[in-house]
Amino acid sequence: MTSKPVRIGMIGYQFMGKAHSHAYRDLPFYFDNPLKPELKVIAGRNEEAVKEAQEKMGWESYETDWRKVVERDDIDVIDIVTPNHTHAEIAIAAAEAGKHIITEKPLALTVEEAEQMLAAVKKNGVKHMICHNYRFAPAVQFAKKLIEQGKLGRIFHYRAHYLQDFIIDPSFPLVWRLKKEVSGSGALGDIGAHSIDLARFLIGEFTEIVATMETFIKERPIGEMTGGLSAKGDSTKMGEVTVDDAVAFLARFENGALGTFEATRFANGNRNKNKFEINGEKGSVRWDMENMNNLELYLASDEEGEQGFRLINCTEEVHPYVGAYWPAGHIIGYEHTFIHLIDEFFRGIAEDYQPAPNFEDGVQNQKLLDAIEQSAEERRWIKL
Repeated sequence: MTSKPVRIGMIGYQFMGKAHSHAYRDLPFYFDNPLKPELKVIAGRNEEAVKEAQEKMGWESYETDWRKVVERDDIDVIDIVTPNHTHAEIAIAAAEAGKHIITEKPLALTVEEAEQMLAAVKKNGVKHMICHNYRFAPAVQFAKKLIEQGKLGRIFHYRAHYLQDFIIDPSFPLVWRLKKEVSGSGALGDIGAHSIDLARFLIGEFTEIVATMETFIKERPIGEMTGGLSAKGDSTKMGEVTVDDAVAFLARFENGALGTFEATRFANGNRNKNKFEINGEKGSVRWDMENMNNLELYLASDEEGEQGFRLINCTEEVHPYVGAYWPAGHIIGYEHTFIHLIDEFFRGIAEDYQPAPNFEDGVQNQKLLDAIEQSAEERRWIKL
């Protein structure tokens, strides 16, 4: 298969920049996609750091001004992996320049910003995606297939928690993720947003929520991210934490199901425990990102005495995506969820359909994030 080049300009270069760069480089190796990525230019404010990233990640060139990337005629796609408060300005400019856009989550800081971004991509007829990569784990896609086939029957419960512990030390510095004006929210928007998107993908739309939030450590040393989830700080200067450390909420769905959600960065011993369980009249499924290839399935139709959760290792060729990789049982990892998302994005561009999750999903997710904060502040149920 001969693939047509698609030229990428990436804004940002740290944790997600690394994940996206890897996906672009590996996509042609595994998938016969109609488009082949060309890593044209990567942008960041710190010239020394972005030059290092350019050389290490395989980009042709670098810029220190994102506007120059958006303005280039030899760029087809703008990939936004910068802090949340910059998403709207970059995405709107990219849409006006006729570029297709993929951006990290959450889509924006506010519903108003998210709606402006959606209006811009619609006005200019460009394709758009938001990077909720966990949708693209083969086991999650298989769970979706089982639900659509009616294997679980009517859904009663969606139960999700996303647990991390990387900021539990009071000496962990006040990085951008802990500043509301930059991040929008804390655990809610950073990791809870993924649980919300998975719920909408698997179960459907929410109708109402009630929430509580907490900030356990109010002040921290001033500091900055240094890559991944690591950071360094100045212990002589302190600043106020203006986002949540943890959030818990109850929800109702349009299909009548009940939802329980928890997101925290204060769960000691949990590095990245993104987990859900779905209970239906005919069966249940469980999934845990830390064992992302496995889906647990219970079917009430099993013979008495033989009932119980069975462990399905979703690496057979019948499972979504994995036929492109290795023989059954040869597991894949976190990085492959990004490859699958990019594969879908490029197919949407090449075949002229709007892939998902996209800015429409981003707007709906943003409305939920705002409603959760409102509920926690006003201590009441919020209808959506």
